[in-house]
Amino acid sequence: MSESENIVLDVTGVQKTFGGLQALSNINLKVKEGETHAIIGPNGAGKSTLLNVCIGRLEPDEGSVMFGDVMLTGLTPYQINQAGVARVFQTPEIFPDLTLLQNVMIPALAKRDGEFKFNPFKSINEEKALIDEAQHILEDLGLADQMNNVSASMSRGDKRRLELAMCLIQHPKLLLLDEPTAGMSRHDTNRTIELLKRIKSRGMTKVIIEHDMHVVFSLADRISVLAQGAIIAGGTPDEVRGNPKVQEAYLGGAHL
Repeated sequence: MSESENIVLDVTGVQKTFGGLQALSNINLKVKEGETHAIIGPNGAGKSTLLNVCIGRLEPDEGSVMFGDVMLTGLTPYQINQAGVARVFQTPEIFPDLTLLQNVMIPALAKRDGEFKFNPFKSINEEKALIDEAQHILEDLGLADQMNNVSASMSRGDKRRLELAMCLIQHPKLLLLDEPTAGMSRHDTNRTIELLKRIKSRGMTKVIIEHDMHVVFSLADRISVLAQGAIIAGGTPDEVRGNPKVQEAYLGGAHL
C-alpha cells in the first residue's frame, strides 16, 4: 500500500490480554479510504475484541488506533462516534421500547446536536428532513412496513437491519460491522449485500467481521485473517482464498 493512499484506519502494534490469555497479539492493520476490509477467522480469534479496541470499549495494553489524523486510543466511545466512526454490534443494541423510526432518528439527532443538547421528546417530531431520511433508509433496508412498530417485537435479523439503519443515518466516515447479516434469511442477506455495495459506491469505508463467506467474497476488497489473536494472512479475496495457511486455520483444511 503506497504512502500516497489515504489511510482511514491505522491499527499499530495493538495487544490485549485478559487474565493471562493473549486476546490480541501485535495487531497491525491499515484500511484505506473507500475500502471494504473484511476480518475473518474462527470463533475466539479476537475479531470482536479488535473492534471493541477501535471504538473505545476496550483499552489496549499496548499499541494505538488512528482514525485519519485522530488518535482514537484513549477516547470514549461517544467521542469516537462523534469523530465519524459507527459500529453495528454482534448483539443488536437498540431502544426496545421505541418505534423503528424513533430508533433511527435518535442517533442522527445525537450526532448532530451533541451529547448534552439532545432532547428527543422535544425535537423529534419537528425534524421533517430527518424523518424523511430515516424513512428512506428503513425502506432501503426492507423495514418500512414496520417503522411505527415497537422494536422489541422484531426478529433478530430485523434488529440487525435496524441497527445498520441507525448507523447509516449518521453518515459515518468509517462503518464497523460485526457479523451484520447474522440471523438473516438468505433473501435479507442478499438485500443487505446490495445495500452495502451501494454505500461503497458513495465512498464509505467499512470494516466487516463475518463468518458467511458469501458475504465476505461479495463485498471485500481486502481480507485479514485472525487466528489465536494474531493476523496470520491478508490480501485480496483471491489471495486469501488460495492460502493454505488460511484454509487450515479457518476451515480445517477445507477450501474457501
